[in-house]
Amino acid sequence: MDGTVTGERSRSQRLRLAALLKGERLTTLNLFATFLIICIIFASQSQYFLTLDNFLNVGRTLGVVGIVSIGMTMVLISGGVDLSVGSVAALSGVVTSILWLQAGIPLGIATVLGLAACVLVGFINGYLVAVVRINPLITTLASFSIVRGLAFVLSNGQTNQLANPAFQFLGRGEVAGIPASLLLMMFLFLAAFIVMHFTQFGRNLYAIGGSAEASRLAGIAVRRHLLIVYTLSGLLSGLAGIVIASQLASSAPRAAVGLEFTVIAAVVLGGTSLSGGKGTLIGTLVGVFILRVLDNGLVQTRVSSFYQDVVSGSVLLLAVGFDQIRQKLVTTVKDRS
Repeated sequence: MDGTVTGERSRSQRLRLAALLKGERLTTLNLFATFLIICIIFASQSQYFLTLDNFLNVGRTLGVVGIVSIGMTMVLISGGVDLSVGSVAALSGVVTSILWLQAGIPLGIATVLGLAACVLVGFINGYLVAVVRINPLITTLASFSIVRGLAFVLSNGQTNQLANPAFQFLGRGEVAGIPASLLLMMFLFLAAFIVMHFTQFGRNLYAIGGSAEASRLAGIAVRRHLLIVYTLSGLLSGLAGIVIASQLASSAPRAAVGLEFTVIAAVVLGGTSLSGGKGTLIGTLVGVFILRVLDNGLVQTRVSSFYQDVVSGSVLLLAVGFDQIRQKLVTTVKDRS
């Protein structure tokens, strides 16, 4: 009898351990721990790291990556990927500047139309993925090249100045000492968090990422959800492009080169699965902070730029490697139970 009770208790403990290991809370706690360790290391190496000015500098760099990461998180959770985000960001600035400087359209309307162009690109990506059923990697890799080429064609390869104080406020302005772009990013994260965790749409995205076919059989409109999520990714990428143009007071077809890889690194570092169905916006937010603080700390400690990409890539590999180990532990514990 005692042996049976002990066995049941042991089995119950293993199941609780599996649930704990599988839970998103552990991933988020690990991310926070990683973030704190990075901060402690850099604070011990540089007396300027913990200063207010440095925190504000980090805050100014968070907006662009953070805004695009929201859309990328949703796309990855749904089982897709969007490699066109950097090109789309460049397109928004280029279209805005051309409409304002060459067509004479008021800057506010030109900005809205620039965002509309990015929404159209996102919708086309979604249509090709959801309706035509072209692989998301191939679809967005093609649009990555096409959209970047369009940005060069439309701008003639030239940089256009956007010397307008109201326009520059989004990228350079502050509200109560906090960068406006950072406030915008946090607002968008909050809105997206509510959508993903407290609406049927968000729950459906997780289901689609887990199994699109099972979701379809369960009555979920898979195509419509994918169309919406890719369109949102295009909109958020375009908004990030406006922030970049605002910060630089200019638009350039070369803007945001490599942004897609930085964003994917931040999202995956935050615990979102590349296979879909798993991830949180809180994890993504912490992942963005880790990458931006890491870059800042390496500059503060005067680490050669040749090694900065090596360090960032190594941190990503360690984070993903730990996640894989955690998943294997979950499987092992379940098998033994």
